[in-house]
Amino acid sequence: MTETERCGGGPGNVPGWTLLVPLKPLARAKSRLAAAAGDRLRSRLALAFAQDTVAAAAACPTVSGVVVVTDDPRAGAELALLGARIVPDVPGAGLNAALEHGEAAVRARCPGAAVAALNADLPALRPDELARVLGAAREYPRAFLADAAGVGTTVLTAVGGTPLAPAFGGPSRARHLRSGAVEIVLPGVESVRRDVDTGADLAAALVLGVGPHTLRTSAVSPA
Repeated sequence: MTETERCGGGPGNVPGWTLLVPLKPLARAKSRLAAAAGDRLRSRLALAFAQDTVAAAAACPTVSGVVVVTDDPRAGAELALLGARIVPDVPGAGLNAALEHGEAAVRARCPGAAVAALNADLPALRPDELARVLGAAREYPRAFLADAAGVGTTVLTAVGGTPLAPAFGGPSRARHLRSGAVEIVLPGVESVRRDVDTGADLAAALVLGVGPHTLRTSAVSPA
């Protein structure tokens, strides 16, 4: 069996991307949404965002697999139903450590795998737009897409066994640029850039058009 066959082939028998989606325990996720949604609804929205993100990512034609790194049992069970492989967050040391742990788990099986870190809070994500971003990223050892605010990062990629070297959190766009990753600049990929941290972010995502889990959950009045 070839590595392409073992690790999942995309169009033209090119090895597909494995996406790494880190997710905090729901009790602590999306804390900045509490002011707009209330604490109870906040945790439900965090799960709904992740469900819509994973479903859209799994439907992307250039993605061979989605790995969710989380210690939350409910989220793990729900996302596994969508086809994600669940990897426990053994380090328990934050977002970047979780991504490095997920990357190690993938590359233990497929050393040359093309991997991409993807935020778990992209409820408006479109598979075709994600495919365009990943297609552009294929040209570089490491690349990234900035968030809608132009400050953070929603996607970070690494091909051919290149270390992912994630530096997420806060002004991560500047850190990823300094680390040598190439910034992807594409029109028409707003759904891949629209992460949700605040009530205003959620309103903007709803205008773009969110997935069914977020649509149902956001229709619930805060408790």
